[in-house]
Amino acid sequence: MDLTSINPILFFASLMVAATPILLAAIGELVVERAGVLNLGVEGMMITGAVIGFIVAVSTGSPWLGFLGAAVGGALISQVFGLLTQYLLSNQVATGLALTLFGLGLSALMGQGYIGIKAPSFPDLHLPILSDIPYLGPIAFQHDPMVYVGLLIVLAVWLFLNRSRAGLILRAVGENHDAAHALGYNVRRTRMLAIAFGGACAGLGGAYLSLLRVPQWTEGMTAGAGWIALAIVVFASWRPGRLVLGAYLFGGVTVLQLNLQAAGIAIPVEYLSMSPYLATIAVLVIMSAGRSPGSLGKQFHAAR
Repeated sequence: MDLTSINPILFFASLMVAATPILLAAIGELVVERAGVLNLGVEGMMITGAVIGFIVAVSTGSPWLGFLGAAVGGALISQVFGLLTQYLLSNQVATGLALTLFGLGLSALMGQGYIGIKAPSFPDLHLPILSDIPYLGPIAFQHDPMVYVGLLIVLAVWLFLNRSRAGLILRAVGENHDAAHALGYNVRRTRMLAIAFGGACAGLGGAYLSLLRVPQWTEGMTAGAGWIALAIVVFASWRPGRLVLGAYLFGGVTVLQLNLQAAGIAIPVEYLSMSPYLATIAVLVIMSAGRSPGSLGKQFHAAR
């Protein structure tokens, strides 16, 4: 075992990359849950975004169009969940699980002709001056543009929820949908828009895996990332700032177990592979004392 082979600069830089798909999916789910909807279909929306983004990027030669296609695809498939739960009043938990299974099957079907194809290259963004800062520059300022897009989305969500009237309405709907309806707010429209946003972000997270992290299409490549995103939302107590911490924590554990494998640590590889998920469960149990939105998972019926 040679722990000196672990480069700390490379470790922390890899941490940001590993955290990005989880961060993108989790921030979308946070908005959905703040609106009072529990969507367990994040995994299905991520894998659908991964395959759609890959297909669009390969067909057009543009990774940016791939990300756009992934966001649109994730938003569209999320609206199936929205229609069933908000208008047909189906059970949110069961419908979310069905959405995950549907997404896994649909992505496998769509991606059959794209296995083994390499995604178009997506160059890293070297920020002038900042990227040349010793130690900090390589860690924080020499990544692909989507790393920074993810952080900007988190900042935008924080501003939206805490500094805008629309964000206040969304939070009111999530806390007490009957009171929000009595005040004249359109609960279903608010929730459908939140669900669409969550689907778009999950699609972006999936596309990050297939276009940048791997970069190629592999069936089932999300490998539980959607479930981790759901857990991180609870860990963060539905707060965008804590969400970044949770995503980076999971990213750090993921990168650490890969580095420990490379260093030849005398622990069976299966235990190291389990470590990110065990760490997430442990943190979830310890830190999930925050109060959830009052109407989370509850059905809304305007006639009541």
